[in-house]
Amino acid sequence: MTEWADDVGVEVLEAEEASVAPLMQSLIDVHDHPFVLIDRSYRVVAANLAYHRAYGLEESEEVVGQYCYKLSHHLDSPCHLHGEDCPHRQVFASGEMHEVLHTHYDACGEAEQVRIRGHAVRGESGELLLGEAIQRLAGSENNRSRDDRRMIGFSPAYLRMIDQLGKSAASEAGVLLQGESGVGKELAAQFLHERSPRAVGSFVTVDCTTLTETLFETELFGHERGAFTGCVGRRIGLFETADQGTLFLDEVGELPLSLQAKLLRVLESGEFRRVGGRMTLRADVRVVAATNRNLRQLVTAGEFRQDLYYRLACITVELPALRERRADIPALADALLNRLCRDGGRACYMTREAVDCLLRYDFPGNIRELKNVLQRAVALSCDGVIGIKQLGLCPTSPGRGSASESLDEDQALPMREVEANYIAELLVRHGGHRRRVAQVMGISERTLYRKLKRYGLG
Repeated sequence: MTEWADDVGVEVLEAEEASVAPLMQSLIDVHDHPFVLIDRSYRVVAANLAYHRAYGLEESEEVVGQYCYKLSHHLDSPCHLHGEDCPHRQVFASGEMHEVLHTHYDACGEAEQVRIRGHAVRGESGELLLGEAIQRLAGSENNRSRDDRRMIGFSPAYLRMIDQLGKSAASEAGVLLQGESGVGKELAAQFLHERSPRAVGSFVTVDCTTLTETLFETELFGHERGAFTGCVGRRIGLFETADQGTLFLDEVGELPLSLQAKLLRVLESGEFRRVGGRMTLRADVRVVAATNRNLRQLVTAGEFRQDLYYRLACITVELPALRERRADIPALADALLNRLCRDGGRACYMTREAVDCLLRYDFPGNIRELKNVLQRAVALSCDGVIGIKQLGLCPTSPGRGSASESLDEDQALPMREVEANYIAELLVRHGGHRRRVAQVMGISERTLYRKLKRYGLG
């Protein structure tokens, strides 16, 4: 019996394998979403075709008998031992439905957020099984094709935010995204759009910080030919462009009071006229707004219309600051470095001390500041190694660093040793999961295996 089996009180019977009747298999096959049946020892008893496809398994590939945490999590032990809320544990303990948000790895090895509803199911012989219905939230092909704009995170604060965004996506209600500057509000708005019924429509961004009295109507509603001096053609406005799609009002708290009434009018009626036009037009848009200011306080101070606030803030989602999701900093930094490398830069690696420095820094500018810090560090690195000196952020806090921090950074290690240390650190950070490490490094698993063998880490 393994340690994790002892931990949950599970008796693992090596000689006995559970199975399901053809009727039960046919019942789970009718599900459009991935669905899997799991026994007390975390072994898969049955899975539908959607589950095979979601996790890169051939239809004929044997799934029964494999551990669920290996297939979808790429873990060597149950997810509750890695800090996640495990539906298996909860359902077998209570017999009641349990819903959680998890991070799984899809057929391409990409991290995606999924919502899992775990149900207690009785097998053919009356044994209790876990039935997992899996709703994929963040694993679309659009995300993979726009890897440089992909949302990344594993921390509880990030998963709570993703859960709120996922639940809000299906609604037609207005959403207000609140968070500090640089937390990724536009990415969150795109996430909402791509998972909404309006995903086939356009996602149109309006930068409210640039809208003046003279620009507001022409930018938002467009104009007809001859509407003003020098106007030689018709222009379609942003509101009309967003018809059947999503209109994202970025930094809506900066919109002058004089323009707020005009915005409210068109949002409530959906009707507008192009500048210089006589025909009343309509556009069906969903509005997502974002701000780094406290709109409630602005309403109290008379600087923001109360009726517009309630029109925009039907659903409010708080986006956590980077310091509130520190566990995501290493993965974000790795992804940003990979992006810089793809954009024409050279491959760079952070020392363990540099990663520790990032984890201790508060990042008042959030993800935008992290990106700028790494861009500067890449430019200052002469040998592809990023240490504390290149980051230029913070001194080592007493008692927080490793023994190697006492070394002079000018004593540069050979590149092979730096890369070996970097891979070894990633293996520790990601629990030895090679596919995850390869994904973070932006290389194939085969290339990673060669490096592991070269450095004696395999």
